Amino acid sequence: MTIDNISQAKVFGGWHKQYTHTSTRLNCDMRFAIFLPPNASKAQPVPVLYWLSGLTCTDENFMQKAGAFRKAAELGIAIVAPDTSPRGGDVADDDGYDLGQGAGFYLNATQEPWSRHYHMYDYVTEELPALIEANFPVSTVKSISGHSMGGHGALTIGLKNPNVYRSISAFSPISNPMQCPWGQKAFNAYLGSDFEAWKEYDASELLKQAQATLPILVDQGEADGFLVEQLKPEALIAAAKAHDSEMQVRMQPGYDHSYYFISSFIDDHLEFHAAYLYQ
Repeated sequence: MTIDNISQAKVFGGWHKQYTHTSTRLNCDMRFAIFLPPNASKAQPVPVLYWLSGLTCTDENFMQKAGAFRKAAELGIAIVAPDTSPRGGDVADDDGYDLGQGAGFYLNATQEPWSRHYHMYDYVTEELPALIEANFPVSTVKSISGHSMGGHGALTIGLKNPNVYRSISAFSPISNPMQCPWGQKAFNAYLGSDFEAWKEYDASELLKQAQATLPILVDQGEADGFLVEQLKPEALIAAAKAHDSEMQVRMQPGYDHSYYFISSFIDDHLEFHAAYLYQ
């Protein structure tokens, strides 16, 4: 459980820090970032929002571009941002940006050569939270959020672990990966041809199976260039209605897929999570 601090900066009275560690689940060295609000202490551990980023991203995209620290400091919420996949010279990769390093899809791969390293689901749900809770002044209370591929990860992980998280939110999630090019490429490579296994990592399919027991907030830009082919929010909305799941989907006119969009509404998401993290 050794972690190495590689950078830190004080911001809004709290601290943004980056660490590396050796992951036993991913069989490689990993990096993550954490923001600790000013009120975090051993005497007053704070809840955590886990943020999952999208294709090609690292821990840095959200922390540098989202503008989340002021509101997180005010609300007393820690934010943890892992990398989006295993990394390293011996980690399987692909020439495409949408498969391999930078594109872990927050699942447990079962197919070679991916199955040796690509167990991001276990990393996010088990190994990383244990590491965070052992080394920082945080409680076991947590919520989960993300963008694009990370929105897919937040939705599926939250829906499958309702007793672990308090709330779920997503920006521009890949809502029905079984029915879009990004998801089909990744699932075929990582999971093979077993479509039942695919369903376990598809938020729309999970919502078809049962009512969501956690509150969910989704923001989607109407000017998003990936909206029709890749993201498919209409499938998510229809699936949620099947069992009257508690989910708010906000279609935001004029906004695209970028961090300009995320930074415009991140305060809303932090306030949404705070309402449940501090219940």
